[in-house]
Amino acid sequence: MRSWGTLTAVCLGTFMLLLDVTIVVVALPDMAASLHASLGDLQWVVDGYALALAALLLGAGAAADILGRRRVHVTGVVLFAVASLLCGLSPGPALLVAARALQGIGAAAMLATTLPLLGSVYQGRQRSAALGVWGAVSGGAAAVGPVLGGLLTEGPGWRWIFFVNLPVSVVEVWLTLRAVPESRGPRGMRVDWAGMAAFAGFGGGVTYAVVRAGEDGWTALAALVAFGCATLALAVFVVVERRTAHPLLDLSLLRRPAFVGVMLGAFAFNGVAFGVTPYLSIWMQTLLGMSPVRGGLTLLPMTVAAMLVAVLVGRLLHGVPARLTIGGGLLLIGTGNLCQAVLDAGASWTVLVPGFVLVGVGTGFVGPTVAGAALASVPPERAGMAGGAVNTVRQLGYALGVAVMGTVLTSRMTGTLPSGAAHGLAGGGAGALRGGFPEHTLRAAFASGLNGALVVAGLAGTVAGALVLLLVRADRPARRTASGAEAEKAVAAHH
Repeated sequence: MRSWGTLTAVCLGTFMLLLDVTIVVVALPDMAASLHASLGDLQWVVDGYALALAALLLGAGAAADILGRRRVHVTGVVLFAVASLLCGLSPGPALLVAARALQGIGAAAMLATTLPLLGSVYQGRQRSAALGVWGAVSGGAAAVGPVLGGLLTEGPGWRWIFFVNLPVSVVEVWLTLRAVPESRGPRGMRVDWAGMAAFAGFGGGVTYAVVRAGEDGWTALAALVAFGCATLALAVFVVVERRTAHPLLDLSLLRRPAFVGVMLGAFAFNGVAFGVTPYLSIWMQTLLGMSPVRGGLTLLPMTVAAMLVAVLVGRLLHGVPARLTIGGGLLLIGTGNLCQAVLDAGASWTVLVPGFVLVGVGTGFVGPTVAGAALASVPPERAGMAGGAVNTVRQLGYALGVAVMGTVLTSRMTGTLPSGAAHGLAGGGAGALRGGFPEHTLRAAFASGLNGALVVAGLAGTVAGALVLLLVRADRPARRTASGAEAEKAVAAHH
């Protein structure tokens, strides 16, 4: 049983935790109406999960090396299940956001242990095949999330997007305990608790600052204080990482242009590709009157294009330099976002399709290659650290992308609608605002906000793509120091 049981257990857990990154997107309007949530609340429903996942991912991997990877994985699944139950039972937005953050903590423990668990069981060709299956499952979770979320929301209700995790978690725990052997990392490892806390403070502080700036203005006291705290946390993180014997991130890697370029690309990738998606879902359902299922299906052009291109990249472009696949992919994503910025009061969702396809094609280029590029940009003994870092910055980029795009959206809307109307739209639906506000005015305001967010995402993707093309080629010797087999072995054996 162990020959296939380990792979099944790891893939099941990965699918579940990554599914919860995207499954909430089409349920946001129903959540807002049910819980009387504001647009800021909805931002935190998405960001609370991604931030906790990003902040704790590296630290969870280090803890698993010491405490046991299977033990930490199972603990993460149990925590994820408890948090899912709390999400489904939440009577208001505050508890839902807190439970989503708890979900993210459990997800960090699960994701940090997936590759090491696979590496402890599979070797050689079996390991390559197992990693290929795991990668396909990871991509499938992002594609299935919006559609499954729409089916559950329109059927039994939005709370079931969380309740469905409970039976899956039970199977995951049973299968992991039965089929996955315990393993640990090298002796003498230590958990960098101070670095983990400082990084969490930075990520949470800067995201909170951006959300507050969207609600109160960039010069508001709360936003300025949050930015100041985030800056202080980042400074503390740098000091801690320079002094500790077992850092979460070896800062000397930042002297490698290729590593910096890949990290910038990974950070920008999730934010520019998916940061506007929650607000497009709100627009489609709240103002275009789509059902949750139809709202989820509208994202299929993007997800199908991403999956098809990812398969072709793996088969046909194996020897193409990562700077071209990542940099070129980000340029395509940026262009796709700019192509979508053509909305007006009478626009239909179909005008987004060409842009969706371009974003999907770019995602298909970047997604399968960014992790390998990170491993190849560092020495083999740092491959595990690079693998954890690239996953961390991707989740942090997504959290900040959602926050930034939401801030741009509300800023553009408040220039058209009276004060408070932009935030009330998400919380009460279009009907709550129609007293004195014609639907044409509301649609024009939201379209203007979406256009602004799409332009920002497009420009950010274009700049990030150009930086990747410039930086990654500057570190060719480092790329040769880590062969694919060495990097694969290192990331599977380390956190």
